[in-house]
Amino acid sequence: MAVTPFAPVARSNHGGRRAAVFLDKDGTLIEDVPYNVDPNLIRLTDGALDGLRSLHDAGYLLIVVSNQSGIARGYFEEQALGAVEQRMRRLLDAARVPLAGFYYCPHHPDGGVDAYSVECACRKPAPGLLSRAARNHGVSLGRSWMIGDILHDVEAGRRAGCRTILLDVGHETEWELTPVRIPDFTMANLDAAARLIINVDGESTLRVGQHPAHDGRPTAGVSRG
Repeated sequence: MAVTPFAPVARSNHGGRRAAVFLDKDGTLIEDVPYNVDPNLIRLTDGALDGLRSLHDAGYLLIVVSNQSGIARGYFEEQALGAVEQRMRRLLDAARVPLAGFYYCPHHPDGGVDAYSVECACRKPAPGLLSRAARNHGVSLGRSWMIGDILHDVEAGRRAGCRTILLDVGHETEWELTPVRIPDFTMANLDAAARLIINVDGESTLRVGQHPAHDGRPTAGVSRG
């Protein structure tokens, strides 16, 4: 899919609020190594660097939102995520792609560490991480996107009011579909997802210019990329 030249769309002024792309971490931005906090094992997924560079150049804020139940389960200390974040930032900084934020949920209701073994509003599929990031960064959720590799990511994005992309990489195994768990699009990797976002938002901007009542939102459904 060719990228059409609509880079200014994410920077346009909607009451001073920006568009963002929210990214799941494990299996979406970086290779999925369960409960890993060793920076040396962190690798970007196929297509991640090219895709995020395109999104950054188009003006989108890039924000990671991640469930980290290993903290609640006692597998690692919360402080260990600092090195993980630094490693991800270094990998992206090498290509001059900044992360606007890294938000994680340390909770799990069945965890083994009392302080974190709670029901919360931030563990996906709840939308709390996205809502908090949007407040902190002045993000318009209705203009933003959520990309993840399982349907909990899709549900979190849709409940927050974002458009959603599921990466079809084989990590979703349950396929419990409800109206809020159906992605707007399904793509192969982050590069393909980025190209789709830039095209959809660019074309929507043209339509809005011609028909002011149109909100530019793609029809919900599954599109194979």
